[in-house]
Amino acid sequence: MNYSLYSKILGTGSYIPERNIKNIDFSDHTFYDENGSIIDKSNDEIIDKFNKITTINERKHINNDQLNSDIAYLAAESALKSSDFNPEELDYIIVAHNFGDIKQDIKRVDTVPSIAARVKYKLKIKNPFTVAYDLIFGCPGWLQAVIQANYFIKSGDAKNILIIGSDVLSRVSDPHDRDSMLYADGAGAVILQAIESETPTGILSHLTRTDTLIHSKMLHMDISYNKELQDNNFFLKMNGRKLYQYALETVPETIRQCLNKCDTHLSEIKKVLIHQANGKMDESILMRLYKLYGITKMPEDIMPMTIGWLGNSSVATLPTLLDLILKGKLQGHNINKGDKVLFASVGAGMSINAVVYKM
Repeated sequence: MNYSLYSKILGTGSYIPERNIKNIDFSDHTFYDENGSIIDKSNDEIIDKFNKITTINERKHINNDQLNSDIAYLAAESALKSSDFNPEELDYIIVAHNFGDIKQDIKRVDTVPSIAARVKYKLKIKNPFTVAYDLIFGCPGWLQAVIQANYFIKSGDAKNILIIGSDVLSRVSDPHDRDSMLYADGAGAVILQAIESETPTGILSHLTRTDTLIHSKMLHMDISYNKELQDNNFFLKMNGRKLYQYALETVPETIRQCLNKCDTHLSEIKKVLIHQANGKMDESILMRLYKLYGITKMPEDIMPMTIGWLGNSSVATLPTLLDLILKGKLQGHNINKGDKVLFASVGAGMSINAVVYKM
């Protein structure tokens, strides 16, 4: 028999912050447009329109005394416990994030040492050959880290890799920008392990693209829309309309190319786990994807969604979603052995990636 090396998920974990921020909590904000003018609409109208476009009702924020490295560690600990895995046997710890550790009262990016190094320290790992590093790749960062880990495993360089997606977007959100209602905090993790198998399993194919020539500034950092704030801190800014259009035009075709790489038809996919960026946008992406295959009726339970109550936690959305499903915490959704799952993400860069995975 001929055996090949595959990358298989051994365990999952996540950390969902305790603080629940509802849409109504933004009622006392003063919102400005990109030109620095107060938006001439009531907050009730702004919030209602936001909810209809994004499907977000609430989101999670970390406590004031927590940092990104803290919640990354908690997600890692959860993954290690659920798989009963000895952390000393990890070859790599890869943490996907975008802003490092930002304190509540000091808006400075802190990435020295790396978040991965801090997680390794918190896990009390003594093994010097457990290599810890960070990956910054926008919202698709966690999935890109999975792709990168797959290369390590396929090359024979590694057998066990901890991959974490963790971000605290609440501390880079401009309170005077309507888009601040999108952003949330959270962390998710998986342990990817090398498996020998006679038949294909685990990661079957992947694809990544980055479009910078025209689209690199659709997500960027800038000062607050409130010019009277006298604040030199940078906040996350987004051209939502153009990003929406870019995603609809580009993500479905990228996914189809990824499916083609492993000769998999969309009808074989049990679940589509897509980055929870915007509820309506994700629905539109899925509709366009099915149209590419000439399928007019989509399965109702094909795309589990958490954005309505978790918001957009960037790199944490996919691993958190996977963990909730595999642990039976997302009602109406399950993934069984042998099921094929499609992962996809889009974000700053602009970058898109996709992975086809067999459980």
